[in-house]
Amino acid sequence: MKVLGFNHLSIGAKDLEESARFYQAVLGMELIPTYNFGFKTKYLRCGNLQLHLFELEDSIPLYQHFAVDVDDFHAVYEKAKALGVLDAKAFRNPVNELPDGCVQMYLRDPAGNLVEVDWPDVTTLDRSRIPEMKLLSEFATQDDEGLKASLYLDRPHMKPDLTKKSAAS
Repeated sequence: MKVLGFNHLSIGAKDLEESARFYQAVLGMELIPTYNFGFKTKYLRCGNLQLHLFELEDSIPLYQHFAVDVDDFHAVYEKAKALGVLDAKAFRNPVNELPDGCVQMYLRDPAGNLVEVDWPDVTTLDRSRIPEMKLLSEFATQDDEGLKASLYLDRPHMKPDLTKKSAAS
């Protein structure tokens, strides 16, 4: 038995309508039909997955987050910057270039949830448009494992080694 993938992620919202507008405006998510659980809930389409917002009285952790890929990193960055939602507290800097060339950006939604926006290839971005972007290694030294890490499992070195799996069988 194995997990086939993520179905949805549920997060808290202090103001359900405000949070739903945030995810629609900043990340282009689409409201979709939602079950009635007897409390305020909204579902949004996130690619082939769903984000579920619940207006409950939960506390919001500082580092807990979810990450999304987007089709236009610059547009999300510019919208987030205009709204003042870039977050530098949780991971020291709001936009980081990772050792393998990925880029991550941190935002806070209206309820305080941390959202990570990922991009696979820094060379496709205009650095002059993202002055907050820094190398992760500027504030956190990377060891061998950190230099091999990636947010993207499709990188050649991140694909499963099927020869090891078959040899173990």
